[in-house]
Amino acid sequence: MSLYQFLIEPFVQFGFMNRALGGAMILSLSAGPVGVFLMLRRMSLTGDAMAHAILPGAAAGFLVSGLAILPMTIGGFAAGLIVALLAGLVSRFTIQREDTSLAAFYLISLALGVMLVSLKGSNVDLMHVLFGTVLALNNDALVMIGAIATISLFGLALLWRPLFAECLDPTFLRSVSKAGQAVHLMFLALVVLNLVGGFQALGTLLAVGLMMLPAAAARFWVRSLEGMCALAVLFGAISSYFGLLISYHLSVASGPAIILVAGAIYVTSLFFGRRGVVFTRVTSPRHRVA
Repeated sequence: MSLYQFLIEPFVQFGFMNRALGGAMILSLSAGPVGVFLMLRRMSLTGDAMAHAILPGAAAGFLVSGLAILPMTIGGFAAGLIVALLAGLVSRFTIQREDTSLAAFYLISLALGVMLVSLKGSNVDLMHVLFGTVLALNNDALVMIGAIATISLFGLALLWRPLFAECLDPTFLRSVSKAGQAVHLMFLALVVLNLVGGFQALGTLLAVGLMMLPAAAARFWVRSLEGMCALAVLFGAISSYFGLLISYHLSVASGPAIILVAGAIYVTSLFFGRRGVVFTRVTSPRHRVA
């Protein structure tokens, strides 16, 4: 088998592979920078909780119209926003922290969503909702993912400076401006929006993987915020490309293959990145010879 047949032909010969690659690449474009801000704001597990939170809304859309894209997208976005608002209200008016509230609500959401899907659908439908079907993306799904990426990038551009300030000092923005809470809620809305887009391709359980793993890997290579965002996008695109190739040639599930490639990039970066284990220990002052 030639390199062309192995690396390029699947995307040229099959339309479903082409659409899957396009959808995953577009998703990486917005999910990577959002993941960087989640990581720097120490909210990585919040992304995982929000990924589960969209499930009951997507399941409600499924009950109404089956696997139609628009109802499931609207339902998932609404459910994610409701959970984010409820968690914020609980942390504001009670002694419980926001992360604990999110954990409680996402567990409730996950159970409710699985139950709703099981009321009407089969095990195949449940697997579709939980793990996605990137190889089944159609033109409508690509348009939806493209619109979500455009809105997300525009939103990040508007929120860039306050989000950057919060990454440096989480309490600074709220102490000098009343916009701190509004910025936090708008950022959570962007997180939910990207998870809903990722849900179309990777399902609710894996959507956060393409958001967090490339971002976490990028931090081992560069220091600047802009560099981390750009590298996260690149790592997400590489994960999408090689994950789909592995899925095609080995006949394995495409979503998990993409996330496993992203995981491999993360582990490689952890050890061999400029700020990873090996480079840090070699260049550490205590290991230098005078």
